[in-house]
Amino acid sequence: MESRYTVKGMTCGHCAQAVKQEIGKLPGVTEVSVALDTGTVTVSAERAPERAAVRTAVDDAGYELLDD
Repeated sequence: MESRYTVKGMTCGHCAQAVKQEIGKLPGVTEVSVALDTGTVTVSAERAPERAAVRTAVDDAGYELLDD
C-alpha cells in the first residue's frame, strides 16, 4: 500500500535522507521515497501508517507535515 504526504522545509538531499530515515523506522514501512521539487513523500507499507505517527517522524527529522 502506498501513501503520499507533503512535507514543508526539505531543500536538499540531507533533508530528504533525514525524513526517509525517520519515516522508515515506523512499523511496517518497506520503502520511503522523496521528491524534493514537490515536497512529496511516498511511503510503501504493509498497511498505511497512522498520520500521527508520520507527523511525529517528520517532526523528529526537523520538518513539518502539511495537511493535504
